[in-house]
Amino acid sequence: MRKSKFSETQIVTILREADAGTAVADLLRKHKISRATFYLWKQKYGGAGVPELQRLKELEKENARLKRMYADQALELTAIKDVLSRTL
Repeated sequence: MRKSKFSETQIVTILREADAGTAVADLLRKHKISRATFYLWKQKYGGAGVPELQRLKELEKENARLKRMYADQALELTAIKDVLSRTL
C-alpha cells in the first residue's frame, strides 16, 4: 500500500477545517487531494483527534510486540514437546 504524503495529524487538521465550515471543494483544491481521498479520510479519522491517533499507534505497536512474543513462546513449546516425545 502506498504511503500518504500527509501525516495523520495533517489529515485530522484538514478534517477539522471541514468541520469548521470551510467548503469541501476549497479544501480539496487547497490541499490538492481528491474527493474520494477526503471522504475515505473522513470515514477513517472522522471523530478522532490527535491524542486518540497517538494512543492508537501505541496500542498497535504493543499488539504487534505481544503477537511476536506469543509466536516465540508457541514455537519454543512445540520444540520442547517434540524433544520430549522423542525421548519418551
